[in-house]
Amino acid sequence: MNAMHYFVTGTDTEIGKTLIASAMLHAFGRSGVRAIGMKPIAAGAEQRHGVWRNEDVDMLAAASNISLPRQLTTPYLLRDATAPHIAAAQEDVDLSIPHILGCYRDVAAQTDAMVVEGVGGFRVPLGNGKSTADLAQALGLPVVLVVGLRLGCLNHALLTAEAIAARGLTLAGWVANLVDPAMRHGVANIETLAAGLDAPLLGCVPRLPSPLPPFAAEHLDFSSLPGWPAPSPARARPVQPA
Repeated sequence: MNAMHYFVTGTDTEIGKTLIASAMLHAFGRSGVRAIGMKPIAAGAEQRHGVWRNEDVDMLAAASNISLPRQLTTPYLLRDATAPHIAAAQEDVDLSIPHILGCYRDVAAQTDAMVVEGVGGFRVPLGNGKSTADLAQALGLPVVLVVGLRLGCLNHALLTAEAIAARGLTLAGWVANLVDPAMRHGVANIETLAAGLDAPLLGCVPRLPSPLPPFAAEHLDFSSLPGWPAPSPARARPVQPA
């Protein structure tokens, strides 16, 4: 296992995985560590200037302080913003975990730290009976769970933690990210999760005016993660959702 490599998953799609993964890369950069983000499978792309682009992939690349070919960091860039196994079938693409592992090893040989972001939640189908849980298990990295704070997050987070443990993986930490500003009893929900999840809370990210990695990193402290090079420059600050 690489000491400074982590797998970022979430309780659902559109709950801030890419923002948190990019904040981790930003913190690595401030520590003077060569770090890069990898999103092996991305679904949803648009063509700009003759190149297919994905917002999540672009955000991770911008937060990284080294650059490698997109074919390595995102071996599968699918056009339709839908479940990846459906998008892959439309393009007659086989989402191969061995191929992803090969790309991961190539990237790992050229950097000190890596943040690998999953697609959707932890058990998203990839086709042929495989899911993102199989990918996470094959990588074998410590897992950082992003919990999207909204109604239903308790069930989603606890079930995801159970699924991570069932794969023999370590839940190294979790982040509370406010996705619903109107959520009631936000602090009580965070306290319930802190009691139910056997992993440290890395911080609570409020609804940011500009969802940029440096701003998110101000609310996070990654120093409790295994292998983290140094305490993050900003300590985690609790937030009470509206």
